[in-house]
Amino acid sequence: MAGGNLSPRQKMINLMYLIFIAMLALNMSKEVLSAFGLMNERLVESNEAAEARNNNFVASLKLKAEEQPEKYEPLKADAEKLHKLATDFDSYLAELKGKMQATVDDPTDYEIMDKGDYLDQNFFKGDKIKPEGQEFLSQINTFREGVVSLLEGKKGMENVIKDVKEKFNTDQEINRDGIKVDWLDYHYKGFPLVASLTKMTQLQADVKTTESEVLSNMLQGTLSSEVSMTNYTTLMETSKSAYFNGEQFDGQIVLGRKDASTKPSRVELTLDGRPLSENQYTIEDGKVKLKIGTGGVGEHKIEGKLIFDQDGEEIEVPVNSSFATVAKPNAATISADKMNVVYRGVKNPMTISFAGIPDNKVSASAQGLSRKSGSSYVMDATRIKGREVTINVTGTLPDGGRVSDNAKFRIKDLPKPTGTVRGEDGALKMQRNSLEISTIGAKFDDFDFELPLRVTGFKFKVPGQPTINVNGNKLDSRAKGALRKAKRGSGVQIFDIEAKASGVSVILKKVSPVFVELTN
Repeated sequence: MAGGNLSPRQKMINLMYLIFIAMLALNMSKEVLSAFGLMNERLVESNEAAEARNNNFVASLKLKAEEQPEKYEPLKADAEKLHKLATDFDSYLAELKGKMQATVDDPTDYEIMDKGDYLDQNFFKGDKIKPEGQEFLSQINTFREGVVSLLEGKKGMENVIKDVKEKFNTDQEINRDGIKVDWLDYHYKGFPLVASLTKMTQLQADVKTTESEVLSNMLQGTLSSEVSMTNYTTLMETSKSAYFNGEQFDGQIVLGRKDASTKPSRVELTLDGRPLSENQYTIEDGKVKLKIGTGGVGEHKIEGKLIFDQDGEEIEVPVNSSFATVAKPNAATISADKMNVVYRGVKNPMTISFAGIPDNKVSASAQGLSRKSGSSYVMDATRIKGREVTINVTGTLPDGGRVSDNAKFRIKDLPKPTGTVRGEDGALKMQRNSLEISTIGAKFDDFDFELPLRVTGFKFKVPGQPTINVNGNKLDSRAKGALRKAKRGSGVQIFDIEAKASGVSVILKKVSPVFVELTN
């Protein structure tokens, strides 16, 4: 590409193409190495889980053998022999992998594991296999023959034996040229380190899978009928989902079987009459695990059927259950004696509910009471002549029964408003020019309702001057003229303040006055 009668520029372009192609090949190689490394990590995680399951099974079998040695001691002995074969081979592979990873600075950087020097030098010497390579083959053969010898003659183990012989076969392989080569040479000679590492992790996975399959097959027959009792749990059957104080509990304790092999072929379920979709449940250990919201407060029904395939026929198991949703407590109920109070002239907000009963099954009644939505009500006590009002509440239970309760509230008038100047009340000290431009206002001190008051007029009195009636909430020209005649230290009075509140239908009490001492 860079030769011939090409111009220097064209030669340079051709050379750049060659470099680019080489870089692509290099990147592809790194991606393949990383892919092997990722596969190795996933296999390691899976192997850890499988090893834990196998260890738990062997431990549980030991416990069974202690309880009934005449039945389970022979099975326990076989399981322990198998476990030792698997553990010995797995430990050897783990040690070998550790030595392989020790040849690189960072065992998690798979892109640098592109050489096969370690195994090439330790397993092979030219075309011959070194003792280390023979040891590797011997470990595989020992495990294979040990498992086959343990299982031969046992009913139901024929397929397992065949699978073990195939997975751990070390006979010669035929390469792409049709030539027979040694198994070790075919699988490990000249391969990148990360590829050989992944193959050995896969060998560990095959070991653990073999152990798991053998142990599972051991559960058949006597072991299956005895040990399978660990797949049972107790369930409580009740006629309804919630009970009230004083009722008789009619629950029944029954055995329920949980088994991963017991799976329905189809599930047809509804929640309150609405079909459940496949993403609203999963099947785990023979159980249909629901993934649904609890819905609103009240009782919810789950109905339908589970369909199982049995001897070529469909067997339907009916489902008819219910659960109750109650309001989640998010605050304590704390009440102060004699503090049940509503005020005349304002809309008193109230929350009325019954624990465990949905809001649409609760009704409340009283003079001046109206419902906004749900459990929110408003009490308007303006037209109630007495000093007390009783609120009656009734709730309908899921079984149709009714409960009721009531509460009394005292009715009080709105408190006396307080006059203000510039937002301050009582006796004030202020400069003359500040008072001239100040706003006269009124407010409810320490009142639970937000009721802004609007001043429409007031009386203004300066010592030695006649009282002036002012319209609005600021001093007019006559009031300002009288203020200019006041001496320093004089006490100015603002009284008979007229105020109104928006939305209040009663006459407010007289507003308290404000006294201002002039400081100049």
